Amino acid sequence: MDRILIESDARLWALTLALAMLAAWRVGWWMGGRLRAGGGEPPASKFNDASLALLSLLLAFTFGMSLAKHDHRRDMVIADSTAIGDFYTCVSLLKDPVRTKLQNVIREYANLRVEVASTESNETTLESALQRFERMHSQMTDLVAEALRDGTPIAVSLTNTLDGVTSNYIARLAAVKDRLPASILLLLFVSALVPALLEGRQQGAEARTDVTGTLCFILVVILSVYVTLDLNQPQRGLVTVSQEPMTRVLSSMTK
Repeated sequence: MDRILIESDARLWALTLALAMLAAWRVGWWMGGRLRAGGGEPPASKFNDASLALLSLLLAFTFGMSLAKHDHRRDMVIADSTAIGDFYTCVSLLKDPVRTKLQNVIREYANLRVEVASTESNETTLESALQRFERMHSQMTDLVAEALRDGTPIAVSLTNTLDGVTSNYIARLAAVKDRLPASILLLLFVSALVPALLEGRQQGAEARTDVTGTLCFILVVILSVYVTLDLNQPQRGLVTVSQEPMTRVLSSMTK
């Protein structure tokens, strides 16, 4: 379920939920009509109010979680670009040929970071990119070891900045894969259907149809759910994590 939510477009989920809410409202209206035809009393509105309050709480909760994860991914981009820039600056103090070799690897590494973050990817393409990152880490480690064998005077700074690159890579990857649990999103979808059903039943029992109010309610809910889902998919949709810090660092790497 988690994988389906991650790989499916947020617009598709929002459209599906909108149709489901309309269907739930229509079913509720039919139930209310049967209740009215049987001479029953209109249902109490307190259940409608309670379901709306619960839906509002869940929308606020899930939106806050998605926004916090989005902000964390943005912070990781800044930390990652800073670590790469520090490593490149430190490498610039080495002697050739190690300096040129390391600089080329770092530029290729930063380019790949921007490329992967700026394009939509599935599990297969992401795994392929991660393997390339691992190979570049090995190349950087081997070249740093070569510089240490040559007796570079900046051994401590060089190893520390290399550690910064690898540790920020791990932290950023964890931030990208940190998504809202599917169970929470499923609860949100169910909580959106219940008020639509109860409101339809209320209208059917009272022999009235408030199409404008119902559509406005569904629209507001769908937009809120869409933004929440969009924030939960960092590499697609309208809300993405800016790669501007990384591109700035990349542009500063002179050949």
